[in-house]
Amino acid sequence: MTTEEQAGEQAEVIQLPVTSSTTEIALDELELVYAFIYARVGNRADAEDLTQLVALKAIPRLRPGSPPSAVRGYLFATARSVLGGFWSTRLGLSEAELRDDLALAVPPGPASEEGTETVQQILDRLPDNYRRVLELRFLHGYSLKEVAAEMKSTVGAIKVMQLRALRAAAKVPLDE
Repeated sequence: MTTEEQAGEQAEVIQLPVTSSTTEIALDELELVYAFIYARVGNRADAEDLTQLVALKAIPRLRPGSPPSAVRGYLFATARSVLGGFWSTRLGLSEAELRDDLALAVPPGPASEEGTETVQQILDRLPDNYRRVLELRFLHGYSLKEVAAEMKSTVGAIKVMQLRALRAAAKVPLDE
């Protein structure tokens, strides 16, 4: 191919329609989204595929004229959703179950003596079943499925009991 033929082909480049500023912001933010996803999957090919999926899902739904912070927030919310679906499929778990298990993944720091006393005081004032579900979930780090097996109940019943136990614990008056 001669230089003239190459120049002729370059002149035939298709012009894309002018993008809105919202779309331009989103395209600029996709590098950060890629880094976010890559840090969570550790695989370049998967991170690229998931970032592309985020773009395909999020960009058509963006509102024209949205501020950059709203665009960024929506992209990252979509990225979290896409990651949830990815890990759900990869691990064979429902997204709700995965979310519950991930919430406990942060290792706790050393407990203060005062905090430990407060927690014990609250737990002592709760009914036995509420105390047990909170101990298993938050002090021992059990998943909902594990708590259900331990207490010979269903995951749904444990979710309800946990919610009620947390509400009851929030109402416990503390000794000053």
